[in-house]
Amino acid sequence: MRNTKTSETLDRFNVDTEKSVSEKGEGRPRRVRWMGIARPYRYDLKKMDRLFIRVLKLAYCRFYPFELDLDLTKCWAKPTNTRSKLSQRHTQSRSATTMSPETAPPLIAAQLNYLLSHFPLVVKIENKWSGSKYYPGILDRFTLVISYCLDVIKWDIIFDAESPMAAPDVIFGPDDENFQQFLVLRGEEEGDTKSPKNFLNDWNSRDPTQLMLLIQELRDQYMSFQKKCVAEVDDDRLKFEISTIVAREGIEMHMSSGVDKPEEVKFSVPLLDMNINKMVPGCPWKHKQKIYLQVIYPVEKKYVSTPSAPRLKLVSTTELKSIFSIDDVKLPTWLNGMCMAEYLPHLEESLENQVLEAVSLIDVRRRFIEALALQFGRPLEADPVFCRKATFLAASGVFTFLVHVLISTQFPKQQPELMLQSSQHFNSQGAPIKSLFLTEYPWSPRWEIPLMAERICDYLTDEALNFKRYCNEPQLQH
Repeated sequence: MRNTKTSETLDRFNVDTEKSVSEKGEGRPRRVRWMGIARPYRYDLKKMDRLFIRVLKLAYCRFYPFELDLDLTKCWAKPTNTRSKLSQRHTQSRSATTMSPETAPPLIAAQLNYLLSHFPLVVKIENKWSGSKYYPGILDRFTLVISYCLDVIKWDIIFDAESPMAAPDVIFGPDDENFQQFLVLRGEEEGDTKSPKNFLNDWNSRDPTQLMLLIQELRDQYMSFQKKCVAEVDDDRLKFEISTIVAREGIEMHMSSGVDKPEEVKFSVPLLDMNINKMVPGCPWKHKQKIYLQVIYPVEKKYVSTPSAPRLKLVSTTELKSIFSIDDVKLPTWLNGMCMAEYLPHLEESLENQVLEAVSLIDVRRRFIEALALQFGRPLEADPVFCRKATFLAASGVFTFLVHVLISTQFPKQQPELMLQSSQHFNSQGAPIKSLFLTEYPWSPRWEIPLMAERICDYLTDEALNFKRYCNEPQLQH
């Protein structure tokens, strides 16, 4: 029988060990104090507190931001062969650092997440890959797709998973070989504290805003670089156009040239100095909605007497299509001898009237859905912001079905599309049977809104019987 006062659960920070002596006078293996913690030999490892091992893992991960799986028994066991043990330990340290696939180190992931959620313009990540030899599952390199001049520029951002606290490298596109030289010369001339070089020199990996600020500064410098390239073009008409619109804010330009394509200058001109976001109550838009005019000028030769008209195209942000489609806008004609300073006022006046009308049509669609509710009952689903769709529950005898109403931005000029969906019939894949879009029903945009809803209800009374027969056809069930 052993006489011992040592508890089975070791105190992590203050352990007073005693030498236990049995009745025969034989003592247990002594515990050796190591950094204030009782360190047992391998015979007593099973009695170690598991929480202590967890604390060591957290402390290690604090300085090495990887997911670790430490095996302390291998570190504390008595080595049998020193040379082979060292080689084993080197191999085990690599295999123990197991990374979850398709992930980025925490410091790099924080930079990416902040960039994607706070960058003022549209930015996306196109490709992700690993450049690490020892951690191939860790993604530390990616391609950024940044919107510029109604197009995109692609830059490769190169981090190092083995040194996540280091600043990244940036590789520009093949068409921007002179951009890096421009950055070097501009930094030497101005000595700006916000230059990309200073961002990289003062890189703080624990500040998640660093990557976003770097990309924003690089994009601003890229805009200055393109303006410099356009100003060097030997074309009198282009120089005159730039002089007439240089006072407008937000204009971006891009010079494109190559072996297989002619030289041309692209302008991105923002239109309508109005906040469309505030005009739509409750809109979920993250970015400010804008409409742009894309103007592409071919670089003319000196001997050309009559300059050709530029190519014009309206472009809007994606979310704006919920209330206004620029595809329905007819651009004014570009007359001979006209410049952008003359063309833009007429275009903006026409666009402003159409946008105001599109915003007012939201309330018209809302009143139409309310009129349908008087015929079908309260909708099961409805778009509360843009009022573009609604779903109602209807019945014809014992046959119940859903009525999906899809409303165009051109309502009431364009009639809504109807789709019926059975709640009792399913196809062989288990999906509910639906009808095709129904548009061949009585309609006039001059009707009052209550009459529109009433005529749709009358039409569906007869169409429900046809849809029921369609659902009962044998080929739809098998």
